[in-house]
Amino acid sequence: MQFFAILSLSNEIEDNDVVHGYNETCGAVTNPYSPLVNCSYLPEDFIRCVLPPIDHHGNSTAQEELGHGCVKWGAQKYQDVGTSRVWCEVLDGIECCGERRFLSLKEFPCVKYSGHYFVTTLIYSVLLGFLGMDRFCLGHTGTAVGKLLTLGGVGIWWIVDIILLVMGELRPADDSNWMPYY
Repeated sequence: MQFFAILSLSNEIEDNDVVHGYNETCGAVTNPYSPLVNCSYLPEDFIRCVLPPIDHHGNSTAQEELGHGCVKWGAQKYQDVGTSRVWCEVLDGIECCGERRFLSLKEFPCVKYSGHYFVTTLIYSVLLGFLGMDRFCLGHTGTAVGKLLTLGGVGIWWIVDIILLVMGELRPADDSNWMPYY
């Protein structure tokens, strides 16, 4: 008998509690059996997130003030890659309670790609490195011109750049990551 009493109470919803679209008082809903969930708990299929995260250009104070965004991009090891939350918005036609624009609960990696392939750059470095082609392709134009005028530092700079490239010390000038081959 108690089960039926609870069931009948849960089906009683007053007209002022129902808001068409979504209910912003998510926690104060009088009906605990409501199908509405908090917008920030929706699966990724129902939200659109703004990627990549905000770039603070090394300003950690701005990151601390906002509470999200990337100070540095990418790294050689997975453990060294920073993460950040991003702004997400609920897709049209999806009903939920709470704010429809929110910071994601999931952390996204601070990684950006700009079209630099490691293998291609290594081939450029071995074959045309004495002309500075590897540095031109990576965006280091100032040192590339110097390398071109000295013919790869009479071969020494050419060999040093191949070693730096293989060791991971010579990277794209915009601090982007190498494009992965799939």
